[in-house]
Amino acid sequence: MKLNNSVQNVEKEQIKYFKFPKTEVLAQRNEQINRKIELNRALSLGNLERQKVKIVFVDQDGYKRVETTVWGVTDKAVILKKSTLIPLQRIISVA
Repeated sequence: MKLNNSVQNVEKEQIKYFKFPKTEVLAQRNEQINRKIELNRALSLGNLERQKVKIVFVDQDGYKRVETTVWGVTDKAVILKKSTLIPLQRIISVA
């Protein structure tokens, strides 16, 4: 998926104020599986090496990008510092 300049950079502290629709943003099952693999890799990088990743996600207002450390991954959400959550189905990519 190619993203253009319409992605807004945000701070992780802002995420708790965003509203997230319940719909899935990735249509293909293989994209969803790859997202989960990349999130688990990001979790390992964060826990072992304190390395940050860039997560692109979609809230009700559009595309957002945050650079952060992933602290946890569940079946429904990604957990960031201070118990900040991004719903899994709203994440486009992890790099």
